[in-house]
Amino acid sequence: MKYSEQIVPISYLKDNAAKIAKELDGSPLIVTQNGEAKFVVQDIHSYEETQETLALLKILALGEKQIRKGKTMPLDDAIAKIKQSHKQHEY
Repeated sequence: MKYSEQIVPISYLKDNAAKIAKELDGSPLIVTQNGEAKFVVQDIHSYEETQETLALLKILALGEKQIRKGKTMPLDDAIAKIKQSHKQHEY
C-alpha cells in the first residue's frame, strides 16, 4: 500500500483509535495536523522489525567503517581470540 493512501487527520485518529488499532496491518498510518504530517502510527510488530533492521544496518555500517580503517584480522586469528576469551570466562 502506498503511504499516500495511509494518511488521516488527527481528528480521525481521535474518533477511531480502537478501530485503527484493530486494522493496522503492518503499513504505517501517517497522521496530519492542520494539513501537515505530524507523526506515524505503526503496529508493534512492524515497529520491532524496523528497529531490528536499523540495528543490523548500524552494525553493517560500523563494520564497513572498520574495514576502511584497516581494523581487520584473518578469520583464524579472530576464532582463536574468541576461543581464548571464552576459556578465560569459563567457571
